[in-house]
Amino acid sequence: MSLDKILSISGKPGLYKIIAQTRTGFVAESLIDHKKVNVNIHSNVSILSEIAVYTLTEELPLRDVLKKVMEKENGQPTSISHKDSKDTLEEYFFEVLPDYDEDRVYASDIKKIIQWYNLLQKHDMLDALDEAPEAVTADEEE
Repeated sequence: MSLDKILSISGKPGLYKIIAQTRTGFVAESLIDHKKVNVNIHSNVSILSEIAVYTLTEELPLRDVLKKVMEKENGQPTSISHKDSKDTLEEYFFEVLPDYDEDRVYASDIKKIIQWYNLLQKHDMLDALDEAPEAVTADEEE
């Protein structure tokens, strides 16, 4: 499964994978408790493949940031928790991405990235980081 099928839904904890498309949105399954939810097309949804992190020189795709975390942790869960203090989170993230823009990347963003990495790792979905983004065909755009 690629990051194109994994998403974050505003107001709901954790990550979700897309199961099916409906007329009014889609059905997604939580990676935390495996419950299925209907997501309205008007919901605030972020697909992981479209998220980027600000650095001092560019916007680095989340895929690349998660790969850096995976390299640091050798594919294991992170050595810190997403519930750790702001200073601990920032210190850890500085080790992973030394040139991240401290003015535009907040502790809450780092928390999400750590939590998302650990969820993907727990569900053996880190291989999604190596998959190239799926090309959108003309049929899918309609």
